[in-house]
Amino acid sequence: MANETDTAAMTIEARTIQKVRIRIIPFIFVLYIVAFLDRINITFAALTMNKELAITSQQYGLLTGIFFIGYFLFEIPSNLLLHKVGARLWIARIMITWGAVAVLTGFVHSVQQLYAVRFLLGLAEAGFAPGMLLYLTYWFRQREQAQAVGLYLSGMPIASVLGAPVSGLVLDHVNWLGLSSWRWLLILEGIPAIVCGFLTYFLLPSRPAEAKFLTADEKEWIRTELAREEQQKLEQRQFSMLQALTNGRVWHLVAIYFGMLIGLYAMNFWGPQLVKSLSSRYSNSVIGFLVMIPSLVGLAAMILISRSSDRTVERRYHVAIPAITGGVALVLLGAAHSTFLAVALLSCVAIGVYGFFGPFWALPSGFLTGFSAAAGLALINSTGNLAGFVGPYAIGVISKTTGSLYAGLALAGVFMFAAAILVLLLPKSADVQRA
Repeated sequence: MANETDTAAMTIEARTIQKVRIRIIPFIFVLYIVAFLDRINITFAALTMNKELAITSQQYGLLTGIFFIGYFLFEIPSNLLLHKVGARLWIARIMITWGAVAVLTGFVHSVQQLYAVRFLLGLAEAGFAPGMLLYLTYWFRQREQAQAVGLYLSGMPIASVLGAPVSGLVLDHVNWLGLSSWRWLLILEGIPAIVCGFLTYFLLPSRPAEAKFLTADEKEWIRTELAREEQQKLEQRQFSMLQALTNGRVWHLVAIYFGMLIGLYAMNFWGPQLVKSLSSRYSNSVIGFLVMIPSLVGLAAMILISRSSDRTVERRYHVAIPAITGGVALVLLGAAHSTFLAVALLSCVAIGVYGFFGPFWALPSGFLTGFSAAAGLALINSTGNLAGFVGPYAIGVISKTTGSLYAGLALAGVFMFAAAILVLLLPKSADVQRA
């Protein structure tokens, strides 16, 4: 009798997890592709935009980074609102407003206007990334979260895989109505966010209780399992929202995330220009295809490392080893004098900056819950994402001073080494305990 009960429990567990993965992950995966594409498409627009608007490397570093100032200011309030009003309504609002601002970016006529619109774009998108991470905790237990996060965030390299060649082709071939191709690039890639915003409102259930694709017993299974996990966290220690914002471990994770994102944005914002600087023979379309290669490698790393982390129920080394790999590659980029070597090293950087995401985001959910999770995840994401301001701006200044990208990229590598050291200093209890 006991065996029959265990078999039935395993059946509903497998069935429910499979349903949620099939119904939730692909949809939010598409949303993340659209989000990340709008964030980084300026890197391809810069291949022709910088010359037309007379933008220096220092100004370019600032305008890529200023996005994250607006992002930082509204991130925590946005995530708290999502937890209160529901993901369906709030994510739809975020996507529609950022899509509208992204389209407007294609109509700027000066670097000052571009600063303003990029700041507003960050303000509009604030809350999306941590909101989706919080949303996954409503559906998945901690032991499944690294893989769920890894599958969702695989939209990041996919955005580069799809966006790089498409962006290159648009830059080379689209000059409709007398508008420059870089303007059409920003306009065309902003429209999907508006469309997806409306689809989100009608298709995305905020919680399992609203999910029409689940049966009553499947909804109850999720509720029971997540309530049990939440109770275990509360028995260890209960954090208020304010305590989460001042907690030492949360700030430790902020520092790790900051160091890793310095590497991520160094690769994303400067990779196309680095490849182009090594050979003037290549068209924008060819550069787009070359930049796609590291993203494909990073995608494979993200999925495999996340699966390994959940299978072994280990987080720290699954973050630290990719961090070291990416850091070494960034430092060695200074020795890359051929396109082949540069793409190979950028692929190693991609292994590091994409591979760490799944196991990293499983760490805070191990001790935060409810509004403390909403606040803590937003704090880690928003403060860590200030790396998107600091990194590109610092690289831009160093590039202008030295006349080369390599010193700035090596600095990004040092930040990744520091992140690896910090994650290894986390207590072993940070890893998930087997249930």
